[in-house]
Amino acid sequence: MKVIGLTGNIGCGKSTVAAMLRDAGVATVDADAVAREIRHNDADARAAIQQRFGTYEASELARVVFADADALADLEAILHPRVRGAIRARLSELAEGGEEIVAVEVIKLLESPLADACDQIWVVRCDEADAIARLAASRGMSEEAARRRLANQSSQDEKVAAADVVLDGSAPMDETRRQVELALAALRAS
Repeated sequence: MKVIGLTGNIGCGKSTVAAMLRDAGVATVDADAVAREIRHNDADARAAIQQRFGTYEASELARVVFADADALADLEAILHPRVRGAIRARLSELAEGGEEIVAVEVIKLLESPLADACDQIWVVRCDEADAIARLAASRGMSEEAARRRLANQSSQDEKVAAADVVLDGSAPMDETRRQVELALAALRAS
């Protein structure tokens, strides 16, 4: 089984690319969805988050952690090991089920040991103005809140430098889809 590590900064179009991959028959694993499952269903994680932050609700956590780097590090220390373990378990299940290609969508992939499980790193990049506009439209984020989120992520340049494939999330949708199809065809042929 080949594993695509799909990453890029918030608002650049990772989820859109993941949907394109699903449309092409590729199984996907979304680290944010796995983190939500753990936050709500893992009693130990929920208790640790509640103890540290006084809440485990996403909007309250976001308000706290994206304004305080130490708080973000604390939340990541609680969640990330559990998320990595759950993703590795899903990858094993998908491999046993005969999947040929799986994409793992992870915003902080390059900072994670999960990068080692990937055969290719695909980075979705976009213009910062596009990311901010998308976050305002899809999540109701203010420009200030969007910029805070972006500031807590590695730069696009760092991600692009580590990429096997770079996809333009600011391009028209048909062009992004064409880029995905070409990269997927090349991976299947390799």
